[in-house]
Amino acid sequence: MSQTSTISCDTLPNGTLSVEQAQAHILTGISALTTHETANLWQARGRILAQAVTAPLDVPPHRNSAMDGYTLRHADLGNRQALRVIGSSFAGRPLAGSVHAGECVRIMTGAVVPDGADTVVMQENVQRDGDTIQINKPPKAGENVRHPGEDMRIGDTILAAGHKLNSADLGLLASLGIGEVEVLRRPRVAFCSTGDELKSIGESLQPGDIYDSNRYTLYGLLNKLDVEIIDLGVVRDTPDAVEHAFQQAMQRADVFITSGGVSVGEADFVTATLQRLGQVNFWKVAAKPGKPLAFGTLGNTLFFGLPGNPVSVMATFLLFVRPAILTLRGETVSLVPEYTAVCTTPLKKAPGRKDYQRGICERDSHGQWQVRSTGEQGSHILRSMSQANCFIALPLEWGDVAAGTNVTIIPFEGLL
Repeated sequence: MSQTSTISCDTLPNGTLSVEQAQAHILTGISALTTHETANLWQARGRILAQAVTAPLDVPPHRNSAMDGYTLRHADLGNRQALRVIGSSFAGRPLAGSVHAGECVRIMTGAVVPDGADTVVMQENVQRDGDTIQINKPPKAGENVRHPGEDMRIGDTILAAGHKLNSADLGLLASLGIGEVEVLRRPRVAFCSTGDELKSIGESLQPGDIYDSNRYTLYGLLNKLDVEIIDLGVVRDTPDAVEHAFQQAMQRADVFITSGGVSVGEADFVTATLQRLGQVNFWKVAAKPGKPLAFGTLGNTLFFGLPGNPVSVMATFLLFVRPAILTLRGETVSLVPEYTAVCTTPLKKAPGRKDYQRGICERDSHGQWQVRSTGEQGSHILRSMSQANCFIALPLEWGDVAAGTNVTIIPFEGLL
């Protein structure tokens, strides 16, 4: 069993927020972007409708057959006589003319039911001899006939404003002859890494240098959210460089994300720039990884200052930035799916912070979730996120976790 202490959200150190408190604070006051644009169907999947879509026509637009068979007048079946085949109706090639007493028409699925006919008998229930048929199993009146507007009628609201378009919606719109829709503008998100020690791929590393990985991670995470991405590169530790990056973000972006250098005292010119240009809160969040977090506004731009360690960047992005961007996009922010799993490895944890350890989850032979640790959990160990397929979310009051304990997992599917 896990060890617990008396620490709770109500007894956190002064100035420290729980994960849930920080999430609620961030989302307060954020609303969907109101500007919109026109998107054709090839570009519309995943976009949010700015206006409701109404049906401009009936679907189906005409009576048509639900089966391959023969269409006829149901009244003729009372005589149990042979019916004469007067022609055929194919999808896209309807029969010209009407069906009269004693007549029938060969018909295919989706083809127009000609005037005079009101019923379709399946071909399996018909015996044909030349131009006449005998019906072995009479259908009910109106059977296998689809009527105009059964699916949608002119003027029906088929998709509401705020709906996120999926693949089925694209087909629905196409079936109505609609090729363009009004959608909300994508949020514009600028991001950068900060630090003199960061080098770009292709540059030589000098003593103390490391390659910048956070920008590539953030780029991938942002790509999952269908936003306009503005890469501001690596920002050097100089007042002018920081000022320029922040001015660029304020002019071009709805959201600005930095990684590194946001803890108070770490880089005074970064802190001073943030405080001079905007309204920024520096928080300690009871989360591991990701304790330091800066959030605020720079003019009309939302600002997120994430920690510099690569695992912390991913954790804080998923916990705090992603819900804010989804809200800006006009999506309903729902909790990420959580499951209960049996932890098969012991976990080290100190009480006081909600811990998001990296794990590998799978179902056992009985369909139950099991999870094991990826190993060392340091926030600088990027490989732990690459190996993992879930977070193991441990409550802040828990201590060490023994093997066999039930834990909460958050699968990465759809997130990374």
